[in-house]
Amino acid sequence: MSVDVHHTLEGPDGAPVVVFSNSLGTRGEMWNAEAAALSDRLRVLRYDTRGHGDSPAPPGPYSVADLGRDVLALLDRLELERVSFCGLSIGGMTGMWLGVNAPERIDRLVICCTAMQLPPSSMWTERAAQVRAEGMGSVIDATMERWFTPEFPERNPETIERIRKTFISTPPEGYAGCCEALAEFDMRGQLVDVAAPTLVIAGEDDPVGTPERAGTIGEEIEGSTVVVLPGARHLAAVEKADEVTRELEQHLGQHQTGRANARPRI
Repeated sequence: MSVDVHHTLEGPDGAPVVVFSNSLGTRGEMWNAEAAALSDRLRVLRYDTRGHGDSPAPPGPYSVADLGRDVLALLDRLELERVSFCGLSIGGMTGMWLGVNAPERIDRLVICCTAMQLPPSSMWTERAAQVRAEGMGSVIDATMERWFTPEFPERNPETIERIRKTFISTPPEGYAGCCEALAEFDMRGQLVDVAAPTLVIAGEDDPVGTPERAGTIGEEIEGSTVVVLPGARHLAAVEKADEVTRELEQHLGQHQTGRANARPRI
C-alpha cells in the first residue's frame, strides 16, 4: 500500500515538471541547489522518501516497488500525468523502477550515483538491524566518509552539519526499511525496457554507485548518456551541485523525442 509522502512543489504553473528523489538518510532538501537553479522555468517537485523527513515511516521492510508506487500516488494526487524524474542512490533506483514499470508517466529520466544491484544483501539487512538496535548515530561516521571527499567538509562545514542533522533525525525504522529494500533490489536485465531519454551521473570517487556501475546502467539503457564527475563521492548532488545542475539543464532542456542525440561521455 502506498503512503502519502511529504512534498514541496514550486515553479511556474504550466511548466514541465521535474521530480527529485532523495538518497537513503537524507530528504528532499538535499536537492536545494538544483531546485533553486531550475524553478524559474520548471515546476520542481521534491518529496521525502517514505521513512525519511516528514513522510510516514511505516514498519519495514519496504521494497523499491513500494517507493515507486508512492511516487505514482503522489503524481495522481497532484494530477500530474507525465513528469521528468531525477533520483540519487535509492532515489535513482526508484527512477529505474518507474522507467520500467510506469513508462507512460516518465518523460526524461536522470539516474544518479546508484546501481542496478548493490550486493551483498546481508550488508543491508545487517545495517538495518544495527540502526534498529543502536540508532542512526551508530552508522553516521562511515556514511559521511562514503558521501563526501575529505576536502569537502573542510570547505563546507555548515553543509556537512546540516546533512548530519538530517541523517541523525531520520527515523531508524524508516532507514532500516529502506535498507531492506536495497537488499532485495535487482534490476539487471530489465532496463532495456526504459523508453525515456536517460542521463546517468556518477561521482568519480563514489564507492557505492561507482563509475563502473553507472556504465553498466548506461549499457542496458539504449542511447543513454553517462557522465562521471571528478572529485565527487556518493552525494554528488550536494558536493558538485553546480556540475549536476548543468547536466540537468542540458538533459531536461532537450524536449525532442527519441535517442538520436544521445552522447556517451563516460
